[in-house]
Amino acid sequence: MGETTQAIRLHYDVPGDDFTRAGEASADLKARLKALGFPPDAVRKVAISLYEGEINLAIHAGGGEIEVAVTPQRVDMTLSDQGPGIEDIPLAMSEGYSTAPDEVRSLGFGAGMGLPNMKKYTDEFQIESVVGEGTRIQMAVRLGRA
Repeated sequence: MGETTQAIRLHYDVPGDDFTRAGEASADLKARLKALGFPPDAVRKVAISLYEGEINLAIHAGGGEIEVAVTPQRVDMTLSDQGPGIEDIPLAMSEGYSTAPDEVRSLGFGAGMGLPNMKKYTDEFQIESVVGEGTRIQMAVRLGRA
């Protein structure tokens, strides 16, 4: 019989418009991965991409949910919301494009780098969105472990 590996599964709720709590999921996951001894570069990629996703959920979607599965080989992250959806995904993926309101930008968020950074720092990235229904983003970072 082959060896089976159980994934560590985590769930995070991200509140909308609460920038003091957005980032808690990425900080928690980063600490867990470090404690488990995962490679620092992979941990950094996970933390950056998940943080960007949390901020996007808080700014644009009124909050959402994050599901994470950790195995020795990879971290899979799924972010989902029931926000307004993304009308033009290729445009939204452009560096510097932002629909964040001025009050959010005045706090230092909403520079239009969230989605591009999420893609940049992951090994797999897929985004699906329906206007008026919400968005689902699936990301994965390979951990380089046996």
